[in-house]
Amino acid sequence: MHPAPSPADAGAVSVVVIGHDDAAHVADAVRSALGQGPAVREVVAVDDRSTDGSAELLERLAAAEPRLRVVRLPVNSGGCGTPRNTGMDATAAPYVMFLDSDDVLPPGAVDVLLAAARTADAQVTGGLCVRRELPSGREVPWEPALYASPAVVARPADRPRLVRDTLSVNKLYATDFLRAHGIRFPEGRFPYEDMVFTARVWAAAPRVALVPDRVYVWHVRRAAPRLSISLDRAGVDNWRARTHACRTAHAILLDAGEKGLARAVRAKFLDHDLRMYVRELPLRDEAYRRAWWAHTREHLAEYDAADRSGDPAAPGMLLARVLLASPEQRDLPRLRELAARPARLCPPYARTPDGTPCWSAELPEVTLETLPERPVPLLPLAVDAELRTRTRLLRLRLHELYGTVGRAGPVDAEVEWRHRDRADLTLRRTVPLRPAADGAWTAAAPVPLERLASLGTGAWDLRLSLRFRDGATRTVSAHALTGPGLLRPRAVPSPRHGLILVRPYATHGGALALRVAAGAKGAGRILTGRLRRPLP
Repeated sequence: MHPAPSPADAGAVSVVVIGHDDAAHVADAVRSALGQGPAVREVVAVDDRSTDGSAELLERLAAAEPRLRVVRLPVNSGGCGTPRNTGMDATAAPYVMFLDSDDVLPPGAVDVLLAAARTADAQVTGGLCVRRELPSGREVPWEPALYASPAVVARPADRPRLVRDTLSVNKLYATDFLRAHGIRFPEGRFPYEDMVFTARVWAAAPRVALVPDRVYVWHVRRAAPRLSISLDRAGVDNWRARTHACRTAHAILLDAGEKGLARAVRAKFLDHDLRMYVRELPLRDEAYRRAWWAHTREHLAEYDAADRSGDPAAPGMLLARVLLASPEQRDLPRLRELAARPARLCPPYARTPDGTPCWSAELPEVTLETLPERPVPLLPLAVDAELRTRTRLLRLRLHELYGTVGRAGPVDAEVEWRHRDRADLTLRRTVPLRPAADGAWTAAAPVPLERLASLGTGAWDLRLSLRFRDGATRTVSAHALTGPGLLRPRAVPSPRHGLILVRPYATHGGALALRVAAGAKGAGRILTGRLRRPLP
């Protein structure tokens, strides 16, 4: 429930909206800011020299709305930093927040942030951002663990996880705090400017309030003619820009004496940024992969012993160790599986001559001695999934992992199919896990195609919850086997629907998923539309 605004809160907040050639969406963004109510003194819309009529649209809106001011830059800046700085300089309210032209503020966002800022006397107040996939409307929370419950943090060093939320837009800032510390965005063309701005904010050691409420809706349009910087990752320059932003953020915090936060920036890079780009490596061409591999090794070589002091078998750390040990690219399919969420350490399971677990026989120096000490919920268990569409049967194989699986004692697996765009649509079935002659554990589960097709056309993700003898569980995804005939679309006869089109595929992370459509009409839509696009 959002707090009722106090009369003292009237006119307390300026919202800076930035945009360039986004006439299709900028009015919705501005209206969402104006719709926050009397707490918003003004909306400063900064047009970055648009050529599509955006500025004229904003001027028409401003003619009917006295709280809207439009600032037009004389030349296009090439990035997000300059228009945000321009808007920040033009604000007059005690607090400021930022909004991109293709996103929106949900109702009550300003009130809840302002109330928390006032109560905690916080210079920075953050709330939950959700990524809304369009056109499906599926929402995924950004850094939900950080915003699980209300909190007040005396200084960022007390909550290093703050560095994982690099967004500038889901936060309310005390204007005097930003100006007193000279905190600004990088000017001009500077991709991932949020990382640098946020590092400058944390380096100034503000008092921080956190609220669990949704305060920002980040629209993700993967099919847009012009992709956002965070989605336009097909060129290696995007990766270079990202590593540069991470390096800059690290240096800012280190120069401010915030060694713990600087180390957290690098830990976040390994666990988030590196894993995301590794998952996509198989999609890129050979020239990209060579350039990416060389640049990443150069970047990781900057890490010192303290940065590598974490668990050497943690997925991000292990990826970095393999990269640093390999001048030439290697093991891309296996690295992609390790980079998945949850991580999967697929065979081969090699050992050094003295019996120590290691990455492979070719890289015995990359040891995994801490892996057997990990509790079951943290093990990177590998499960292969083989879907036989004709028999409507899913076969699962859980691999042994240096004896850890056998000691834990697998009991059963809950097989869950979850609709990609509607998290409320799920089907579950529990099947026993049985030991196989080769030391693995296997299970078989019927695939409920009739029910999947009845519940919803679209993509269904497979998740498994493995249960062990002591009651411990581990949620995993399943590696999609890609042998001949395994990932082919098939039309399956259906007594209810006539036919069901089933299209199994491997996601970017290598996990098995299904795309399902019922009836000839639904199958036609899938065949003529979705299957011609790159799979998510």
